[in-house]
Amino acid sequence: METVMEDVEEYTYREVKLPSLIPIVPEPELERETGERRRGRDIVLAIDHGPNSKHAFDWALIHLCRLADTLHLVHAVSDVKNQVVYDLTQVLMEKLAVEAFEVAMVKTVARIVEGEAGKVICKEAERTKPAAVVLGTRGRSLFQSVLQGSVEAGDASIV
Repeated sequence: METVMEDVEEYTYREVKLPSLIPIVPEPELERETGERRRGRDIVLAIDHGPNSKHAFDWALIHLCRLADTLHLVHAVSDVKNQVVYDLTQVLMEKLAVEAFEVAMVKTVARIVEGEAGKVICKEAERTKPAAVVLGTRGRSLFQSVLQGSVEAGDASIV
């Protein structure tokens, strides 16, 4: 089997400024954590404005996230310069960031990325080196999800 190299292409993104309503909390001091070992994990969560995305977000907060983790919210769009899309997505991400802090006390970083959803999610995962990537199923059946190789928990998939 040979590895096929794709053209390395830059991708466009916009960081989302999250609300300052979330208090600044110092990193927790865990007794067993030492020197080079990182405190907390990075978890990438692909979001959109649909119900499956919200269900995946809720599932990740309840079953996956723990104190000191960082949740990276990623939303793929066709044009990051579209101010209407940016504003709507910023409102959604702010709401999710506040909920993530209230429910799981996790730090949230948000980014809107331009391009095809699958490719930009993979690029974000490559950039952040997360412990997990959580996706909504986009309405696929369990059978379709199994054929495509994901592990499904309700409407959330971990790959």
